[in-house]
Amino acid sequence: MKYSYYPGCTLKTKAKELNNYAIRSAAALGIEMEEVENWQCCGGVYTASTDEIATKLSSVRALAQARDKGQDLLTLCSACHNVIKRTNNEILNNEDFSMKVNNYMGSDMQYHGETKVVHYLEMLRDVVGFDTLKSKVVNPLKNKKIAAYYGCLLLRPGEVMAMDDPENPQIMEDFIKAIGATPVIFAQRNECCGGYQTLNDKSIAQSRSEKVVSSAVKQGADCIITACPLCRYNLEANAVTELPVIYFTELLAQALGVKEVQ
Repeated sequence: MKYSYYPGCTLKTKAKELNNYAIRSAAALGIEMEEVENWQCCGGVYTASTDEIATKLSSVRALAQARDKGQDLLTLCSACHNVIKRTNNEILNNEDFSMKVNNYMGSDMQYHGETKVVHYLEMLRDVVGFDTLKSKVVNPLKNKKIAAYYGCLLLRPGEVMAMDDPENPQIMEDFIKAIGATPVIFAQRNECCGGYQTLNDKSIAQSRSEKVVSSAVKQGADCIITACPLCRYNLEANAVTELPVIYFTELLAQALGVKEVQ
């Protein structure tokens, strides 16, 4: 199966492991990720202002390109996924927003919400299937206790993201089981790490990140996995308690035998 793929800025710079291991693992599972041509930054955060159109146009262009190829749009970064899916939802459900967007886009690229936005984890669950993934594992991560950190953007707003229950999610824990490891349930797994407050008031990010990491440690986790580059940065840079923070795609590649030997 082939997807149009939107990587986003950070996956080409500071989060190359998230991107590269995802592509290798997808190929091993029979999934082709075709990168959207000439993509631009999604904006990094979804602006709630209904008058803000310009920062959302790059998302619309990516959605339109996928539509034109008859493909779903696959995302990986939690922030990019949040921005693109919420933009698509707004196109579908807000006539005024849709009209303004298409006025900006011009007659050569009209878009009306035809594309389905799929996160990589949803692809593993709903297309590959966790049972099939389990059967493809050559290096099961036995005896490894992994804490899945969802953060804010992957699950919320729940009615729009519609990936899992935002209060009691299971998709990442089911992924952990499929690669042979043991999921660790901890209280802070879907709470905020401090997000972009690390740029404005670092003490907020430090406080929030420490609560997340210490919560995972108390439950016996060996590491934390995430799909969000900003979450990884905050948990590594701001928490006093130390615990390895790893992109979920790296452990996926390791389990599938496509991760290079260090």
